[in-house]
Amino acid sequence: MPTRIQAFFDEATFTVTYLVSDPATRSAAVIDPVLDYDQKSGRTSTRSADAVLAAAKENGLSIGWILETHAHADHLSAGAYLRGKTGAKIVIGEHITKVQNVFRTIFNQADQSVDGRDFDRLVRDGDKLPLGSNDIEVMFTPGHTPACVSYKIGDAVFVGDTLFMPDYGTARTDFPGGDASALYRSIKRILALPPATRLFMCHDYKAPGRDTYAWQSTVAEQREKNVHIHDGIGEHDFVAMRTARDKTLSMPVLILPSIQVNIRAGNLPPPEQNGTSYLKIPINKL
Repeated sequence: MPTRIQAFFDEATFTVTYLVSDPATRSAAVIDPVLDYDQKSGRTSTRSADAVLAAAKENGLSIGWILETHAHADHLSAGAYLRGKTGAKIVIGEHITKVQNVFRTIFNQADQSVDGRDFDRLVRDGDKLPLGSNDIEVMFTPGHTPACVSYKIGDAVFVGDTLFMPDYGTARTDFPGGDASALYRSIKRILALPPATRLFMCHDYKAPGRDTYAWQSTVAEQREKNVHIHDGIGEHDFVAMRTARDKTLSMPVLILPSIQVNIRAGNLPPPEQNGTSYLKIPINKL
């Protein structure tokens, strides 16, 4: 029996969270959950995560995995909150340690671990996690960050920020550890899968001329229509395009709070003596 996929779109951050379940066993995984954050007030809420929990409860699902495709720079993760509510294990690619090392220095956070211990399981290419009668297969897909992974479940692949919808293109590679050549090779690996393979994006920004948000595509559609990397575009041309485009992009609005939280698996920095957690803003570092 095929897995069931429910998508939850957060328009404030243009992020799609997925609830993936095995109908036979009611086992489920959550992919890239959002913790709501108001940058003006510094307040968090769990509205988006609670919607996922409500859907799981309504369908009698047991959430066993919280799958992060990478340490996001555009939204805070609700991984720690969902783990507290469900007991699920938080999973991320093993190279998150590289990201932790870089940003521990940038934020001067002496308490930040750099060995991945904030997460319950670090996975590598080819690893498999059980999801009822199905497996979650890990694909190492670096480029956007050095730690990105995609998750293949049956005929569906959750690609994180590696790819966007065909009319929008591909992910930026100018964050620390990003690599346009690596991204090209990661995408080509994904696009070597069977043409009917379904691809699920982590974000959508409505490309010019499109009126609705969308986040599902196929390998065949991406190979034919992706504006950055359709068939016929070689690595040299892609890297040149990606590098030039990245120079025109501003930093994501939530990159500073997001990274500090996400390299901690969705936990806020430890409270200080007054009981309050604080997020840092490094001046002239990014």
